[in-house]
Amino acid sequence: MLPDMQDEVPETMEDEAPEAIHVPDHGEAMRIAEALLFASAAPLSAEELAGRLPEGADVEKILQDLAELYALRGVNLVKVAGKWTFRTASDLSFVLARDVVEQRKLSRAAMETLAIIAYHQPVTRAEIEEIRGVATSKGTIDLLLETGWIRLRGRRKAPGRPVTYGTTPAFLEHFGLDAIEDLPGLEELKGAGFIEGRVPSDFSVPIPSDADALREDEDPLDDDLLQPLDMHQTEAGEE
Repeated sequence: MLPDMQDEVPETMEDEAPEAIHVPDHGEAMRIAEALLFASAAPLSAEELAGRLPEGADVEKILQDLAELYALRGVNLVKVAGKWTFRTASDLSFVLARDVVEQRKLSRAAMETLAIIAYHQPVTRAEIEEIRGVATSKGTIDLLLETGWIRLRGRRKAPGRPVTYGTTPAFLEHFGLDAIEDLPGLEELKGAGFIEGRVPSDFSVPIPSDADALREDEDPLDDDLLQPLDMHQTEAGEE
């Protein structure tokens, strides 16, 4: 009698143990993210990091662990304008002061104008002048545009269709802000000494918003303003 061949039938693929799912090493992924952040000349978003880390890496956990790791070091991992970058620890900035190339300081008028745009955006030049109580030089607006801290948003749906202004991600990065909502509020401004004495009961600090979407009272920019033309053309509707 021949042996029963049924006993020798090999196991099917369904009977084989499933292939183990590969989980990337968290420590190695942290090292890669750390290297990418150090080498990058500009802040990186979580999405940009995810595209260069091992598949399946927990980017949020990696960034959180790196931030904690560097919290007490000479450089800190911070989030600015929604992206991540290494910055000198704030309490050590005096050490590097002599090595920093001194940049041209903004005039008081430029700083006031920038603050008004940041808190009241979208805002027109005429509205800036109304808030400041004095005329705003066109050169001041041009200077802020050249720094890359403000941008042309659209045109106000009003006589003359004046240009509206708003801040840029470069503004957030320069001032170390993650989002425009991180600008100081009334109590913080008072605590820092920017607002002194009794404050009127109806006084309030606007809640800023730099959303890209145009407001109901804004029209899109004209095609000519989207071209790299002389900034003197940007105020055509306000002259």
